[in-house]
Amino acid sequence: MLSYYVNGIPIGKALGEAGKEVTIKGWIHRKRSSGGKAFIIVRDRTGTIQCIVDKSKVSENEWNDAEKAYNESSVIVRGAVRKDERAPGGAEIDVKELRVVHIGEQFPITEYQSPEFLLDVRHLWLRSQRLINAMQARSYIFRYARKFLDKKGFYEITPPLLTKAGGETGASMFEVDYFGEKAYLTESSQLYAEAMISSLEKVYSFAPSYRAEKSRTTKHLTEYWHLEPEMAYFNNAKSMKLQEQLVSYMADQLAKNNEDILKFFNVNPQDLLKIKPPFKRLTYEKAMELLKEKGSEKKYGDDFGVEEERLLTEHEEKPIFVYNWPKEIKAFYMPVNKDGKTVACADMLAPKGHGEIIGGSERIWKLDELLTRMKEVGLNIENYSWYIDLRKYGSVPHAGFGLGIERVIKWMLNLDHIRDAIPFPRLINRIAP
Repeated sequence: MLSYYVNGIPIGKALGEAGKEVTIKGWIHRKRSSGGKAFIIVRDRTGTIQCIVDKSKVSENEWNDAEKAYNESSVIVRGAVRKDERAPGGAEIDVKELRVVHIGEQFPITEYQSPEFLLDVRHLWLRSQRLINAMQARSYIFRYARKFLDKKGFYEITPPLLTKAGGETGASMFEVDYFGEKAYLTESSQLYAEAMISSLEKVYSFAPSYRAEKSRTTKHLTEYWHLEPEMAYFNNAKSMKLQEQLVSYMADQLAKNNEDILKFFNVNPQDLLKIKPPFKRLTYEKAMELLKEKGSEKKYGDDFGVEEERLLTEHEEKPIFVYNWPKEIKAFYMPVNKDGKTVACADMLAPKGHGEIIGGSERIWKLDELLTRMKEVGLNIENYSWYIDLRKYGSVPHAGFGLGIERVIKWMLNLDHIRDAIPFPRLINRIAP
């Protein structure tokens, strides 16, 4: 009888081992029986393969287990690989030995379930081929982002997620009781990254951020993973150049190394290989003019919503930048331009209406300017005393940006909804499982 601890090979490798005997470990993806044979499709993280269990060639116990096992029962299979173009993947295994590790109970997910039910059983739906591929892509995109920044001489930092200070205004933050003191789940690690540039110069954090926004769109999460680089002696133009290099690198690596995942989502790798700098740049004012031409009723000073982002990018093949936004709708730490109306910032919008994926800006580095802006927007300066200190001791011009990794995944895989870009989505109406 096969041991739990017997060495096996990934199914992805078994497909190329025609004529050889292999052992695989996995879960039953699909199963049917006919004429004394059980046709079991077994999956693991590398793929699926059909295993043929012939009643006359296995023990009675093995056949009974094969008959009783449900979808998602865990199994160990030993057998000979045989090429068969009719089989999934072009090969199948003639089973010589079968161990059902755990039969369990009948799997509750069947075909044509509602999105809400699948969210209720997300812990089980993560086994679906769709989410297996999406989570693999997520891991690779994380890897490529870190690799790019590491090559550029960045240090990864680990900022706190509980804070007294908000990155934007604090109005959209989750409040928590911190031993009787009011605190918040961070909406950005930017302020802490700024503290690190005076020691490490170029840093990035890759951590969760939280937004208590009551948004019900296909691109909003209340908890998401936030990649936030911060760079000493960078201005907005230099930051935008780094942003487009980063996004281009992630797209290039995904296209070159993960073609199988992209094809699963019907994404042509060539489309991602076209994501090369430079990206189109539009001032906010020019973007508003284009929106007006397309029939939008937005007025100067309004922020963009889903519809405006779609109108600006629906025919684009690459992301675009919209820069120099009105100061009234941007954060306190962004320096005001010479026109007195706009700030030195930029948002990167993904093509085909997938929305904003990066927000970045220069940071105010002079003490008097920072205090003026904080007072203008009505911040409690006491909560930012340590942040103000950064402008008192060796302050330098600097810039940074925040990239929402789930939005990048949604765009690159062309997902309908951002919930499939993260294992356990936190939405306005969902905090479980």
